[in-house]
Amino acid sequence: MGVGLSVLIGLKAAALFILFAIFRSFGLTVVALPFLYASLIDVLVAMASHPFINLPMLLGKRSDGSFPIWSRIMFSPMLYFVRIFSSIRRALSREEPYTEICDGVYVGGWPCTAAGMPPGNPAVIDCTAELPRKSEFAGQAYLCIPTWDTRSPQPAEIESAVKWACQKRALGKPVFIHCAYGHGRSVAVACALLVALGVVEDWKNAEKLIREKRPYISMNALHRAALEEWSKHRLSSPAPPRTRDPKASGRKSFQI
Repeated sequence: MGVGLSVLIGLKAAALFILFAIFRSFGLTVVALPFLYASLIDVLVAMASHPFINLPMLLGKRSDGSFPIWSRIMFSPMLYFVRIFSSIRRALSREEPYTEICDGVYVGGWPCTAAGMPPGNPAVIDCTAELPRKSEFAGQAYLCIPTWDTRSPQPAEIESAVKWACQKRALGKPVFIHCAYGHGRSVAVACALLVALGVVEDWKNAEKLIREKRPYISMNALHRAALEEWSKHRLSSPAPPRTRDPKASGRKSFQI
């Protein structure tokens, strides 16, 4: 994506501040104040989502995919806007909610309804920092690696997700990796998983394979840089027949 989240949220903050100024100029201070608050929250999120800061824990998303009450109150202008916007965009889009890339491995967008969840009671890897886990899916195996939209999970987070997913696949359980739309964050993790499962030899071929199945993916330079770093230092070995001893390879190991 050419324009990062911090820029988009910054533009939204500017628009909200202009609305605040307009209402205030007409003496409608009470009406104007919510726009000022929403603008300030967006400025804070824009700063925290900048690549040089990259602080997804700002929103307080828990490991079970829920948000604490303080976050839902404090960041409500941003959180509920994102949920509504994502739901509308998904409803208007002709994209499939999820795509099976290979046997038992799915990539897709935020499952806000049962129709957005692949069959087979899959284990879920949630790559979003801004969207909640829906209560109807609470019984499914779940791993959250909160990441800002248009940003990438860190290489160590990718490694952790890959190891977790490989364990689930070894038990015969399908795995569903999702972000908001199934375009970037989830694709980065899926690329690494395909390599670890031995489906492809490297993440570049994994990206090509996923694009063949899901043409609208859009990984950016941050996703590719994280995958390149992951591929240099990963602990997870490809599935047989490509299994290698990570100690014998001389690779630097992630600490997870």
